[in-house]
Amino acid sequence: MNPVNFLKWSACLLLCMCSSVSVAGTEQPIVLRTTTGAIDGTLSLPKAAGPVPVALIIAGSGPTDRDGNGPGLRNDSLRLLAQGLADAGLASVRFDKRGIAGSAAAGQIEADLRFETYIDDATAWLAMLRADKRFSTVSVIGHSEGALIGMLAAKAANAHAYVSIAGVGRRASDVLREQLAPALPAALARESERILAALEGGREAGNVPPELAALYRPSVQPYLISWFKYVPASVIKDLKMPALLIQGSTDLQVSLGEAELLHKAKPAAQLVVVPGMNHVLKEAPLDKERQTRAYTDPTLPLAPALVPAIADFLRKAAKD
Repeated sequence: MNPVNFLKWSACLLLCMCSSVSVAGTEQPIVLRTTTGAIDGTLSLPKAAGPVPVALIIAGSGPTDRDGNGPGLRNDSLRLLAQGLADAGLASVRFDKRGIAGSAAAGQIEADLRFETYIDDATAWLAMLRADKRFSTVSVIGHSEGALIGMLAAKAANAHAYVSIAGVGRRASDVLREQLAPALPAALARESERILAALEGGREAGNVPPELAALYRPSVQPYLISWFKYVPASVIKDLKMPALLIQGSTDLQVSLGEAELLHKAKPAAQLVVVPGMNHVLKEAPLDKERQTRAYTDPTLPLAPALVPAIADFLRKAAKD
C-alpha cells in the first residue's frame, strides 16, 4: 500500500560553515523545507573520500528528538548510533520530527496530524539524499515506531536497504491492547477495548473516560486511526530491497517475538538478536534499576554488537 501523499514538498540542503567535529568526520545541520515549516536534522559524515552510503535514521514514538531523547529521558542513543556509523565509514541523517525540538515550528494541530505525515516526511528526506552527489546509496534505519515509518518510506522511495531496530510485527493497536490488559481495572479495560475496536474500524470512539484521555483524547483519535490500519508484518512483504531486523535480548518494551513475526513474513531478511541490548540500544540486564539508568545516562555506550551489525549490512548492500 503506497503512503498517502497529501503534502507537497520542496526540499533544500543547508550546511553550516562552522561544523562541529565528531570522532570520525563532521556533523553539519541539514534542513528539509516543507510547505508547513522546516524540519531540522543533523548530517554525520565520515572522513572517507568519494561518495559514501548514507542512512536516514528515524526515531521512535512520542516526543523523541533526533538524538533519541525525550522529556525527562536522555540517553543519546541515536546520536551514538550516528557517530558509530561515521566511525565505520557511513554517513547518516537524523532529524527532529515535526513539532519536536528544532522542528517545533513545523508542527501541526494535533487533530490534523496523520501517520502518513511522518511517512511523507521520511520519503522527502530520502528523495533529497538521493539527489545529493556525496552519497552512493540511500538506506533507512527505523527505531521502534520509526521502523514502520521507515518501512513505508523505504518502499515509497525505493531505498537501497532497510534496517528495523526494535520494530513490531503486529498492528500498534494489538500491541497497545496487550500492554494495557494487565494494567487496567475491568471497567476501564472494557472501555479501552470499545475505543480500540472503533479506531481499528476507522471510526472515532466518542466519549472517552477521563482516566483514558491521555491515550484516546478526541484530538489524537484521527492519528490513531491512520496508524492502526498498518500491519508491519504485511507491509514488509512488499519490500524489494535487502532488510535487516535487529532486536535486543533485554528489550522490555518490544519482545523478540515481534522481530520473529517480521522475519516470518520476510524470510529473506537478516535477523540479528543483540545480546543484552535494551530498547534504547544500551547494554542492560533484565533489572529495573539498570534498565532505568540506561534510559537516562548518555554516557553509557551502545551495545557493542549493534553498530557492527548495521555497518556490515549496509556496506554489503551498497556493493550489491
